[in-house]
Amino acid sequence: MSVKESLKDTGVRFSEATAGDFFALLKPRVMALAVFTAFVGLMVAPGAMNPVIAVIAIGAIAVGAGAAGSLNMWYDADIDALMSRTSSRPVPSGRVTPGEALGFGLVLSAFSVMTLGVLVGWLAASLLAFTIFFYVVIYTMWLKRSTPQNIVIGGAAGALPPMIGWAAATGAIGIESLILFLIIFLWTPPHFWALALFKAGDYAAAGIPMMPNVAGQASTRRQIFAYSLLLAPIGVLPWAFGFTSGFYGIVSAALGAGFIWCAWKVLVIPDKEMKPAKALFAYSIFYLFAIFAMLLADTIAMRAFMSAGG
Repeated sequence: MSVKESLKDTGVRFSEATAGDFFALLKPRVMALAVFTAFVGLMVAPGAMNPVIAVIAIGAIAVGAGAAGSLNMWYDADIDALMSRTSSRPVPSGRVTPGEALGFGLVLSAFSVMTLGVLVGWLAASLLAFTIFFYVVIYTMWLKRSTPQNIVIGGAAGALPPMIGWAAATGAIGIESLILFLIIFLWTPPHFWALALFKAGDYAAAGIPMMPNVAGQASTRRQIFAYSLLLAPIGVLPWAFGFTSGFYGIVSAALGAGFIWCAWKVLVIPDKEMKPAKALFAYSIFYLFAIFAMLLADTIAMRAFMSAGG
């Protein structure tokens, strides 16, 4: 008889989790977005960074983002079980025990922060620690279940990765990194409220006070449009502050106009199938990826041009 079988006889509970289940705890899609925006923040920062240190920094940020996801799934297992889009996650489905998810998240949190602090810099590590704390304690444990402004305030956690990347490269926080923070911060409400419009039933079943369930669909649509009007010009600020080229300015303005157009259709076109809301949700993902990809490409192009000219 194996040790595991012997312990089962004593009542000790083990999950049947696979490596894939623990990877799912990291919320890989959310983690990928955090890693990408952090990488862009690191790359657009001035000066040169040792490639090995840069890889360590991005790896630590990735682990920290995954740790926050694991802790979120541990705490939210009860409401995740009530929603169709989250019921198959590892904890509510029973593949991973709550204790395993909690321990996994805590170990990864400590490892990521200490690695970033010791090998890269303590400002970046402090920002990473604050991001994990904000996402898990402020957003997950408090805001998510208590206010329809959960996404507005909680969006700060998702907006911090480019600042962490910038701090890792420079040891400071510049106006440029604050602009990158602001882009993601203002992008978050219309992105998630578009989702909430066509998943309102799920959120109602779980008792989560998302905006459509509390303020109604009409108010949510108006707020989505208002945020899109704020986001579009903010997306152009990297050009306005002079750390990107005019090409980025043109492309970001066009992307912002597309966001406003999609939000306008959500505002004025009533549709029981929620096609405009689904279209905005999809476009918002494309928008954020395109904005940060353009920032990265523009920075690389400008540096290559200056290097060739020098």
